Amino acid sequence: MIRNVVFDIGGVLADFRIMEFLTEKGLDAAMIRRVLKASVMHPYWGRFERGEVTEEETLQAFAAADPEIENELRLAFTSLQGMLVMRDYAIPLVQQLKKAGYGVYYLSNYSKKAYDECAESLGFMPFMDGGLVSFRAGLTKPDPRMFRCFLDQYALQPEECVFVDDTPENVEAARGLGFTGILFSSLEQLSGEFRSIGIAP
Repeated sequence: MIRNVVFDIGGVLADFRIMEFLTEKGLDAAMIRRVLKASVMHPYWGRFERGEVTEEETLQAFAAADPEIENELRLAFTSLQGMLVMRDYAIPLVQQLKKAGYGVYYLSNYSKKAYDECAESLGFMPFMDGGLVSFRAGLTKPDPRMFRCFLDQYALQPEECVFVDDTPENVEAARGLGFTGILFSSLEQLSGEFRSIGIAP
């Protein structure tokens, strides 16, 4: 029986608006492609989200990947404010699930910098029962250890949890541990998936 709903944040409860964010920084399409290749596609991005490296170490690693655009990389990532924005339905959805009697949690890859500088994207957290972000866990999804750390922290059984994420690898990892997994694409789709497993917020 499902007793708990566990949400990813970026792409589910908040928009990860990286393209708009970089455009607003004044970068054109060609430069954005280079910046993304040297940053979010770089192994240091995951290390940064796990809290293993400092902001400056991360920026230096990005710059080393494409030295010609160091200035643009620093422009892009010195401030992350506006990169993530809470979706309008996030708080009402959490409140509806809580009212229906479910435990509601978050489990997300999130750097401390994004957590601090995009705090407005996390306005749903006070309405939840808790959760875990990667920089605190020292782990990132889809590593099964992050899911186990979350379960242990809140003394939850995976069979009693549904996990909602927009990344297939993360959903598959959760299913492998016994969660019911939902691959998110839209609120309408999620509502239908919830109904199919007996959740009616």
